[in-house]
Amino acid sequence: MTKRLLSWLPDFITRHVLIALVLGGMAGIGFMVFLIEFDHYTSSEAFCTTCHSMTLAAEPYRESVHYLPTSGVRASCGDCHVSPGVFAATWDHFIGGKDLFRQLFGANYDDPVVNALHLPEAAFSAREWFRKRDSATCRRCHVQDAIIGKRADTRAIHQEDAAGKTCVDCHINLVHQPVPEKATFKRDAWNRMVEEQFDLAPGTAEAILAEE
Repeated sequence: MTKRLLSWLPDFITRHVLIALVLGGMAGIGFMVFLIEFDHYTSSEAFCTTCHSMTLAAEPYRESVHYLPTSGVRASCGDCHVSPGVFAATWDHFIGGKDLFRQLFGANYDDPVVNALHLPEAAFSAREWFRKRDSATCRRCHVQDAIIGKRADTRAIHQEDAAGKTCVDCHINLVHQPVPEKATFKRDAWNRMVEEQFDLAPGTAEAILAEE
């Protein structure tokens, strides 16, 4: 049977080459399944919040409409922060390793005060990420042409006024603690707000940042 099969193949396809191709194909399929499962697991809220600093980010998320939607469709961390497609998702997880490095060797992000002081930079970085990708993860769930809303002009706004814009140009502060746009952000005002939030003495925020 094997000889009959090989007779239909080019001479350079020997039995050993055929076996290697079959094993290589099976290994490739196995690797793809691994990547899919890896991306699925590492995009979950359960995985993301294994870092205590991420539990701080998850608190407002669990009170947002993305976690408690009227439709019952809940957006997980990866639904918003990981690109569609297995290879793009894997690359995002690889690049995201820099956040793990900062968690281990950078500031003490597990401290709620330190976390809050650094939140604006994290928000600005995330918004830039969305803009570079034309809010691809938003569009995975939201179809712009199908947005009707309760206001009579909602559909026109999304089809006409939003032309040339991406989702985060208009929609920010939907899930996590509100942060102003970068153009209007004032570090001094933010520091005073954090000090008030955690009942700290004036100047404490600057002292914490200076120690890092």
